Amino acid sequence: MSTAIQEKIEALTRELNEYNYQYYVLANSLISDYDFDQKLKELEALEAQYPAYRDPNSPTQKVGGDITQKFTTVKHRWPMMSLGNTYNEQELRDFDERVRKVVGDQVEYVCELKFDGLSISITYENGLLKQAVTRGDGTQGDEVTNNVRTIRSVPHRLKQGQYPDVFEIRGEIFMHRKAFERLNQQREENGEQVYANPRNFASGTIKLQDPKEVAKRPLDCFLYFLYADNRNKLFESHWDSLQAVKNWGFQVCEHTKLCQSMDEVWNFINYWDEARHKLSYEIDGIVIKVNDYAQQEELGFTAKSPRWAISYKFKAERAETVLKKITYQVGRTGAVTPVANLEPVLLAGTTVKRASLHNANEIARLDLHEGDTVYVEKGGEIIPKIVGINTEKRVQGSSPISYPTTCPECGEILVRQEGEAVHYCPNEDGCKPQIVGKLQHFIGRKMMDIQGMGDETIVTFYKLGLLRKISDIYTLKEHIEELKQLERFGEKSIDNMLKGIEQSKAKPFEKVLFGLGIRHVGETIAKKLAQHFKNIDNLTTANIEEIAAVQDIGGRIAESVFDYLHNNEHIVEIEKLKTAGLNFAIEEIEVVMAGDSLNGKTFLISGVFADFSREELAQLIESHGGKMVSSISTKLNYLVAGDKMGPSKLTKAEKLNIPIISDQELLQLIQ
Repeated sequence: MSTAIQEKIEALTRELNEYNYQYYVLANSLISDYDFDQKLKELEALEAQYPAYRDPNSPTQKVGGDITQKFTTVKHRWPMMSLGNTYNEQELRDFDERVRKVVGDQVEYVCELKFDGLSISITYENGLLKQAVTRGDGTQGDEVTNNVRTIRSVPHRLKQGQYPDVFEIRGEIFMHRKAFERLNQQREENGEQVYANPRNFASGTIKLQDPKEVAKRPLDCFLYFLYADNRNKLFESHWDSLQAVKNWGFQVCEHTKLCQSMDEVWNFINYWDEARHKLSYEIDGIVIKVNDYAQQEELGFTAKSPRWAISYKFKAERAETVLKKITYQVGRTGAVTPVANLEPVLLAGTTVKRASLHNANEIARLDLHEGDTVYVEKGGEIIPKIVGINTEKRVQGSSPISYPTTCPECGEILVRQEGEAVHYCPNEDGCKPQIVGKLQHFIGRKMMDIQGMGDETIVTFYKLGLLRKISDIYTLKEHIEELKQLERFGEKSIDNMLKGIEQSKAKPFEKVLFGLGIRHVGETIAKKLAQHFKNIDNLTTANIEEIAAVQDIGGRIAESVFDYLHNNEHIVEIEKLKTAGLNFAIEEIEVVMAGDSLNGKTFLISGVFADFSREELAQLIESHGGKMVSSISTKLNYLVAGDKMGPSKLTKAEKLNIPIISDQELLQLIQ
């Protein structure tokens, strides 16, 4: 009896999942809605009576949960970094050469299709789906667990397997072309706004607040990367982990391939450049990852992306249209960016009216004339760009485009720093878009996240003369009566804004540093500077060489930081912000000292260790008075070397006569 019931449940599950696939993916209705609902009810009843036989991917489990009033922001345990892009074979082979210089010639690559969707990170505990978080800004994202539970290809409960108690799996949520076309047609018939492409539809769907509405839309998901504590002890390579997660019940793209050489990689790319048009979903390139986990660790990361992976983007779609005129935008850093205004043209599913021209060099390279017929492409950028001119259609007697010599906003003479392609307006304290842009940057979500203030509020306050500098934000409470006279700015709005301003004073030093808007200092750089120098005074007294020595900083950023902190007006501004109560020092986390045997010694860890993770070794060193450094130099006392350490580090350490020790020798040093 029990065997017959189990077989009935399995048969209904397979049948209903096939109907779902045919309907949602292939837009092919094989059964009436009534008959489908009757079969679904039959399956629900059987599963309720015999829950042990319920399939984790049963169609009854994808119906949604309670309405989400507001998405919770969750910090990623492992940052969701973006990948560096390349568009030609030579750049790809340059990547391969950089990899081999660090880890040697024994390199394998895993090639994966680059899905045009929404990145997601899903956490499982004891085989159960616990939490799903969007990519967000890479550091933190929105929790969309209830919505992700509705996706038919995402298991709620894993099959039996040797998986970790807790792990994260990364993937891409997307929508198949046929489903997108069908749903867009429905929206058009209902008089609703249609989506430009499947990616936007998928992204918009996952942010709906009602999971039951999400469940009605046919989202799909491929999973492609595993994170777990001590992952290297479970698997030696990315490829091994992919085979395992498939057995656990995850949907992994069948077209992923393990390649032994860059020639194999290039053949894979060429094949899918043509074959992609036969897929039921959109891809825009190929992702290439170093397979070996130890080699991935050895290669490490830049400020924005892993050094062990790269994205090859297929050639973008191109359209031809007419250049109407060029306008110039001034950003918050004073950079003047030319923008091409075009005759509207359809490109990659969207109507394009504007395109980026980047800088004066680009205009000169294109030999752009007024009224030219231009070729526009949509590549990896959100904004399309002009890539060429149809000179056969050039208007006779048309004049070449001349880049302005003065700021289009304030009339100040533009400057161009040596080695840079961008023109800047130096009038940062008197040029409206720079002032407004800096203020809007400061209150932004990734910076000070001041609730109750928005970009329009900043513009209004600027026009009234209430805001000219960042420190003016913290004196707005002195202008309450003036604020009350403003239209659409009631007492409650003012209270919320002042409360948001007060709460921003608790933001950490790295957020304040990022919020200041120093040229070339993004979120990651601000964090590195804050962690290294601890407070603004140490950073201010550091010279350019000392700033440049911080990992991932370099000379150009160091000069920008140094110049900013030695500008008299900025010095005064920082003092005002200090007085207002903002944090200009990090909150030191007390390290519990276990001993002082490594006092005054510096260490760098490289390779893989059988008994310890790198983090555990670093913690051990610091708890005994040692200091961790990020690169090999004459200041390094010991290189702690494990298995599969990169040859370049070994060569450099030997050249500088730096002692190379094992983890066991480190323990002896401590003892």
